[in-house]
Amino acid sequence: MLSLPSSTRVFVCRESTDMRCSFDKLSALTQQTLNQDPLSGHLFVFLNRVRTHIKVLYFDCTGLAIWYKRLERGTFSVPALEEISYRDLVCMLEGLQVKKLRFSRRNMHIPSVESEQRCY
Repeated sequence: MLSLPSSTRVFVCRESTDMRCSFDKLSALTQQTLNQDPLSGHLFVFLNRVRTHIKVLYFDCTGLAIWYKRLERGTFSVPALEEISYRDLVCMLEGLQVKKLRFSRRNMHIPSVESEQRCY
C-alpha cells in the first residue's frame, strides 16, 4: 500500500465516520477524536458505520492524501485498540482478523546491512 518509515504510527477512529467526509473534516476528526496532529505523518484510519468502507488519511510531506477502499462483500474488522501496527492495518485491509500475533525467533529475522543493500 504505502512505503513508510518505521516511526510511522497507525491510529484508528473507533467512532463511525461519514464516508462523504474529505480532507478538512477528516483532519478535524483526527484532532478532535484521536487528539493527534493530521500533519504528523502518521496514518489515521476511519470506517463507516457498517464497516464496508475505509479511509486512511496521511500527510506525505507535500500534502494530505486519502486512501479509500470499498468492500464488495464482507466487512472490515475493527481493532480493539486505538493505535495498531502497520502490519495489523495490512491484515485488516486484507480481511484477516488477527487477535494476537506471536512470532518465534526464527521468524524474527533482522536483515544485515548487506541484505538491505541488495533489496534496493
